[in-house]
Amino acid sequence: MSPLLYIARRFAFRDRKSSRPAFIVVASITGIAVGTAALILTLSIVKGFASSVENKLISFTSHIQVRQADDRVFAASRYDRRLMAGTGGVVSVSPFFEKSIMVQGRRRAEGEGAAIRPALLKGIAADQQEFFLLRYGSHQREGEAGDNGKDGLMSLFLGKSMAEALGVQKGDKVLLAGVDSSGEREGIGKGDIMAVLSSLELETGRVAGIYETGLQDGFDDVVILGRLDELQQRFGPGMLSGYDINVDDIDRIEFIAQELGAKLEFPYYTYTVFERYANLFEWLKLQKNITPLLIITITLVAVFNIMSTLLVLVIEKTKEIGMLVALGLEPGKISRIFLGQSLLIALAGIGAGSLIALALTLFEQRFHLIRLPEKSYFISYVPLMIDPFDYLVVGIAVLVLTMLFAFIPARIASSLNPGTALTT
Repeated sequence: MSPLLYIARRFAFRDRKSSRPAFIVVASITGIAVGTAALILTLSIVKGFASSVENKLISFTSHIQVRQADDRVFAASRYDRRLMAGTGGVVSVSPFFEKSIMVQGRRRAEGEGAAIRPALLKGIAADQQEFFLLRYGSHQREGEAGDNGKDGLMSLFLGKSMAEALGVQKGDKVLLAGVDSSGEREGIGKGDIMAVLSSLELETGRVAGIYETGLQDGFDDVVILGRLDELQQRFGPGMLSGYDINVDDIDRIEFIAQELGAKLEFPYYTYTVFERYANLFEWLKLQKNITPLLIITITLVAVFNIMSTLLVLVIEKTKEIGMLVALGLEPGKISRIFLGQSLLIALAGIGAGSLIALALTLFEQRFHLIRLPEKSYFISYVPLMIDPFDYLVVGIAVLVLTMLFAFIPARIASSLNPGTALTT
């Protein structure tokens, strides 16, 4: 071991008769450890939260939607579907049918009217519905859902928040009221009430199951899922509202969407998941933007902590410094002794902080003790992501800044006059 590093270690960690210096060193290591752990946990929470919400948004909806202008319904085309499926990066192409409706549940109590809510009725293919329900629904098999349609009623799947608002459960009937496409374009536009009333389409459906994605605004409290063939049969035989498209690389989604738009041309247009939920992705971006401010604040606290500790150690070791200088030790080596002290204290604090952060992260990932209101945050617990790169970057940043600020007390120590130091 280098003599200078040996002296630095003795200055920092040697047992003393007085407890004050040892407490200062322990307090400094504790401060750096807490700051390091706070930095790592902050990054873990921000990245974990953004990743969890993004994955949830991307997982339960398509990556790209293809529609026609003004959201018009159109006849299904095998040629268009083959064209989209043949585009590079496209994994699947699934047709869907959508219709804006009003849905009425059962009466709440004697003398009270039934609850009515606006909703978006979406019909998807059977395999899509099966996959969605296995992940977010009542884990009901497709065959069971089909059984509910034997009485001639549509099999519908409602979000949990909508089902609670309507006061319905699995097996209950609901009334659906919509306006056909001609009524939407003609009657309402002219203000002809009779035309609107004559264009009303009333259907009855049965609640085949309840799903819950955790994204209440815009999905759980709005979207009602049904079978594509059942919706087409009642509202538009052979008609579609668009195509749901999934890609193999989400990072290339913009490029693939542009390529699809160029191939299909007007009146088709593409709509990515990032455009569909732009407000949520902007919110996530805002969460990431404040992270540097938190990192700078916590880092500065840790750095000033080590600087004040070294200044106290310089005062406490004034006589020892004077003795070393009197024995011929150069001022530059005195500085290196205190820089060595700073290095040892910083390494101990960074190591302890990293272990604390890792232990807390693993504990929270296992037990999910910190709960969140899912209606506000879209997830029910605090997500933490373990990224070794974060541990490395935080450790290096804290170490570099600590060493830079340690030059001030090290410079003070090297400039002490040996005569004054020995008589202090």
